[in-house]
Amino acid sequence: MCLTVTDVDIVRAGFTDTIELHRRVIEERADVIVRAADVIRRAVAAGHQVLVFGNGGSATDAQHLAEELVGRFMRERRPVPVIALTADSSILTALGNDYGYEAVFARQVEALGRTGDVAIGITTSGRSANVNRALERARAQGLITMALTGRDGGETGRLVDLDVNVPSESSARVQEVHRTILHVICELVERDL
Repeated sequence: MCLTVTDVDIVRAGFTDTIELHRRVIEERADVIVRAADVIRRAVAAGHQVLVFGNGGSATDAQHLAEELVGRFMRERRPVPVIALTADSSILTALGNDYGYEAVFARQVEALGRTGDVAIGITTSGRSANVNRALERARAQGLITMALTGRDGGETGRLVDLDVNVPSESSARVQEVHRTILHVICELVERDL
């Protein structure tokens, strides 16, 4: 197979863009990432749980965070109570059918969330109606609200107690940095358990 200069340029540009965005987030958001991990650590230490949700690639990020903290990230330790609200297809389809897609996460937050728990919405656009509705429900029930967002944070960023924003218009680049942020949060949370 013969690679063209265009193919190589696309590869280089993709890596360069994500490296530069990672650097920007390190410089501008490191303190917010530490605060996010601290919110989770404190909630778990007080006997609370984490509810996490998002759409598409952000849904897989929610499930990835849950499996890393319920299982283990880098070392053996006690499990962290994290529930990905994206994982149960029966609940998602029933709620979508009966209440509309905008309610699929809010209804689960209403059922599972308790004062002092943490609700984390993940959205690259900051405009996901079902994520925003769930965060509004979480706030109304006394949960601590957090988001991982892209672009300027959008409505989601304004709804939450703590917004970990990745300032890029590219959903792909935002998702790449979100994954790194989630891994760093896992490492920080796990270190204290």
